[in-house]
Amino acid sequence: MKAVFRRIFSVVAALPLPQKVLSSVERSSALGQGKGWGAGTIAQEVSACCSLLAEKPRLLVDIGGNRGAYAQEFLKRFPDASVHIFEPSSYNVNILKPLFSSVSAVNVVGAALSDKSGKLTLYADKPGSGLGSLSKRRLDHFGIDMNEEEEVPVIRFDEYWKQFSSVFPVIDYVKIDVEGHELSVLEGFGDFLEQVKLIQFEFGGCNIDTRTFFQDFWYFFAGKDFSLYRITPRGAIIVPAYREADEFFATTNYIAINKRYA
Repeated sequence: MKAVFRRIFSVVAALPLPQKVLSSVERSSALGQGKGWGAGTIAQEVSACCSLLAEKPRLLVDIGGNRGAYAQEFLKRFPDASVHIFEPSSYNVNILKPLFSSVSAVNVVGAALSDKSGKLTLYADKPGSGLGSLSKRRLDHFGIDMNEEEEVPVIRFDEYWKQFSSVFPVIDYVKIDVEGHELSVLEGFGDFLEQVKLIQFEFGGCNIDTRTFFQDFWYFFAGKDFSLYRITPRGAIIVPAYREADEFFATTNYIAINKRYA
């Protein structure tokens, strides 16, 4: 089969096609695999995650909640569930708290998560921006300056979760979107990672700035006995093995499934 595909691609590559056409084919092929399909797809992301859960989730831990769109989508489907939202931007926290003030099962935490506790600088192009990161990203090529700065509290998840672990011995659903610092967040889970059923995380251009690679995620989760899936227009598809071709730095969403609960 591989030999057949090689012949087909060799023929296509030899055709005198304009660069725009070849770029369009490349882009369409990537999107079909879910690579770069990660912006503005919240409803599809939640659907893909739910398709991999055997039971209705009672709990969402939303890390990098921004202005609450993900939590709202989740609660539309599971209105009786509990939600813990972590968001470091004070601008966004001032939006989140009134937004969920009437929902007693939602807890908004004005802090970033990482592998250490303390204080760090949150960088953004404007207050409350979805580009906010604990790294000062280099985005000159997009005409974006990350000159908005705010000192924010940073905590480890395991230190926070001790007070809730008796109520929720299993964590159904975790979503992580922290602009390149996802691995640090995962390290901060400590032993509680074993109790997590599903983790959705983002990978893309932010990981260029933090110098983290898909290979790092692959081996991290393989070592913790999780399977990896990529969210695509056709739903979640398993990533059976690491390939260098997966180092695709456009926003892509992945799901890690704990084999203990599969």
